[in-house]
This record gives sequence, structure tokens and C-alpha cells, in this order.
Amino acid sequence: MLFYDSVGPNPQVVRIFAAERGVDLPKTTIDLRGGENRQAAYMAKNPSGQMPALELDGGFVLAEITAICEYLDEVGPAGTTLIGATAQERAETRMWVRRLDLNILEPLANGFRFAEGLKLFAPRIHVIPQAADDLKQIAQEKLTWLNGLIEGREFICGNRLTLADILLFCFLDFGAKVGQPINEANANIVAHHARMKARPSASA
Repeated sequence: MLFYDSVGPNPQVVRIFAAERGVDLPKTTIDLRGGENRQAAYMAKNPSGQMPALELDGGFVLAEITAICEYLDEVGPAGTTLIGATAQERAETRMWVRRLDLNILEPLANGFRFAEGLKLFAPRIHVIPQAADDLKQIAQEKLTWLNGLIEGREFICGNRLTLADILLFCFLDFGAKVGQPINEANANIVAHHARMKARPSASA
């Protein structure tokens, strides 16, 4: 396998997932800021031009972080799964991944792309600067919603560390660096983030 890595929260999700799952992930770095991911060589592997991607030994290239992580979970060494050991656990993980993606991660990321990241992204994607503030507000509102739902839980799925926790951690860590800090009033989110940051995998 060869992991096409770069800056940003999406590649970080895969790196942390692989570290938690015990998967050795050989990687090469793509210069996202310089636009290497939009050049012909990379686009031939991942036509969306997005980061990251995982090239399998047979040459097949897998993109989209949830798909990559699910693949790594299945091919990783025997041990604790980060998706789920039963049909119900896998469904629960995927439910939360979907909720986080739609309600928090995408609004947060697009809030950045359409504002602080506008200069970088305007030549690459359709940007909507006038939507940036509202998108950031949506992300914050849904974080408050999530804060209430995880009361008394160690992780989003109770006592199971899953892809959902890694997604939330990476994007909130990124948000804090680009003008979208965690609301300290959301004590459960703050505590969850601290627990995730204390894990050795956080530096992957």
C-alpha cells in the first residue's frame, strides 16, 4: 500500500486511524498548498483531486477517508475494530460518522474554505464567501447538540473508540487553528477532545 498524504484534517484522520488500528502505512507527501493534487499525475490516480488517497498493492486507488478507514479496519491485524464487531456496532458507528459529516465537519470545513482559506480554494472549487459565517454557526450549533448527546460517555459510541471519535477530533483540532475554536461551554466536547489529544495516535 502507498498512502498519498498531505496537510489538512482529512489525511490526519487516516493517519490516526491507521495508528490506532496498528496498520503500517507507507506514505508519500503531496504538496496540497502548491496544487500538486490538481496536477495530471495525481489526478490520474484520484480524479477528484482531493486528499488523501490510498493506492493498494494491485494498483487500485481508494479515495474518501471513510472508505479508506473501513478498508484499513478490515485488512488490519486481528484485534480491536474501530468500526464495529457486530452488525449493530458497525451501523452505530456509520450513523454517527454520517451525522458528524453532514452536521459538523462539512459546515466547519466549508466555513474555512469560503473565508480564511478563500485565496487557496477559490481557483480550485466553487466557493461561496457569503455563506462562510452561516456555515461556521451551523457547525457550532450542532456541536452544542452533540455535547448534550454524549453526556456521560467516554466516546461517541459509548465505551468504544471508533472512526467517529477520530473524525471529530481531527476536524475540531483543525478548526481551532483556523478561527473556529471549541466553545468552552460545551464541556463534554472539550473533555472528549482532551482525551483524544492525550492518545499517542494524536501525533500521527
